[in-house]
Amino acid sequence: MAKKAELLLKAKELKLEVTAKNTIAEIEEAIKNAAKTVKKDAKKVEKAVKDEAKVVATDAKETIAKAGKRSAKAIKEAEVKLAKEERKITESHEPTKPRQIIKVRSKVERKGKKYRKAIKDIDKTKQYNLKDAASKAVTASTTKFDSSVELHVRLGVDPRQADQNLRASLILPEGTGKKVTVAVFADAEDVKKAKTAGADIAANEEFLQKLDKGTLNFDVLIATPAMMPKLGKYARVLGPKGLMPSPKSGTVTTDVSKAVKEAKAGKVEYRVDSTGIVHLSIGKTSFGADKIVTNAKAVLASLKSARPASVKGNYLQSMYITTTMGPSVKIDNSEF
Repeated sequence: MAKKAELLLKAKELKLEVTAKNTIAEIEEAIKNAAKTVKKDAKKVEKAVKDEAKVVATDAKETIAKAGKRSAKAIKEAEVKLAKEERKITESHEPTKPRQIIKVRSKVERKGKKYRKAIKDIDKTKQYNLKDAASKAVTASTTKFDSSVELHVRLGVDPRQADQNLRASLILPEGTGKKVTVAVFADAEDVKKAKTAGADIAANEEFLQKLDKGTLNFDVLIATPAMMPKLGKYARVLGPKGLMPSPKSGTVTTDVSKAVKEAKAGKVEYRVDSTGIVHLSIGKTSFGADKIVTNAKAVLASLKSARPASVKGNYLQSMYITTTMGPSVKIDNSEF
């Protein structure tokens, strides 16, 4: 019975029409005939390949023969063509190899040694309070230079709605840690006030000449309302770089002295991106955790005060803190 069962399984693999009613001898005979058929088919395929190769070889030889008194280079090209044709025929009749599945390394595994070492101290399944998160992020910094510390906050807003497209500015209590170059475009009287307040660049028509040459050697541009029409034609240059003055950010004002002092003191501007996330630099790793926490709390207070009235439900959805090229740390937003 075991032998008959084995033979029935083999017959099933060969797709033969046999049942348990057939005798062992009948099943063996059917399997034997099937094997002969497969062998005959294989010989036919082999003969077809050889015949096709002969035809190609004959054509190629004729091509070589036709070369006649042509150069040795032409004869060599014909021989190369013959070899390629024979290879194509052979490959077309070879069984296709099974597709190899390439194992893709995780994002962490593709990072550098310093990053992999730094992330070991951070539990990605845990949410840290703001102070612990800031401390973890600063400690996990992987760069030799003084890295920037960034805060990323996902808000429950729809940026496509005009009233929910948040944009505001604030002065960080501990500053940004960056040297800010401030430029002022105003009339002669305000230019003097701006220079007294500490502006790096302050000019009138001379400033427009620099813009015509494409010179943008400043980080913040402040202008008075009366001078804004003259900057209109430079909107395509200044806008994409985030340098175009705006009343919402406080860079279009009649009090240029105050605006210059605020910019120098660490005034930053933020706005939600198309996915409803605010990205903002809140200091440097050299600040230490305490100063970073102070700046982060100021940013979160500004975000809460700017909450649109039309937003319902959870407003501060998730928050992360990270450093330049460093791993991120998730902040527990329940305390805010």
